[in-house]
Amino acid sequence: MARVFVYGTLKKGQPNYFRMTDERNGHAEYCCGARTIERFPLVIAGKYNIPFLLNIPGVGRQVEGEVYCVDSQMLQFLDEFEGCPHMYQRTSVELEVKQWAGESTPSGQSADAPRRMKAFVYSTTTYQPEWKNLPVYESYDAYGGHGLLYIDRQSRD
Repeated sequence: MARVFVYGTLKKGQPNYFRMTDERNGHAEYCCGARTIERFPLVIAGKYNIPFLLNIPGVGRQVEGEVYCVDSQMLQFLDEFEGCPHMYQRTSVELEVKQWAGESTPSGQSADAPRRMKAFVYSTTTYQPEWKNLPVYESYDAYGGHGLLYIDRQSRD
């Protein structure tokens, strides 16, 4: 099983979350809520208002998301879904665990449970230069106050 950090439309309550629960894509199990140790620019870009994590460490904000343990079939599906390696690249990122699955409060976790971990993340180095000037977010919500409507794949031209 591999760990994958999702920060955009694949999170619970977001437009593509159903892909994480569709067993035809493979198996994914929610592990924890987490945020990046390093700062990155999380932007909403392109004509479809897609969230992109620009692979520019040290710029932007610590990004919040969810970690899933996935099998090789789901990892392959995610690579294809994310257009890896052309649109996004799968890299490793160090994370701070905010709350483990089943944990009622962060302080309720046992002392020996790790509070840091590494996971794969889909970030991009293949972005338009002007994206570096877009507003950055610490958390993405397709239905958030940013006013940028995410266009799902079925609705794109």
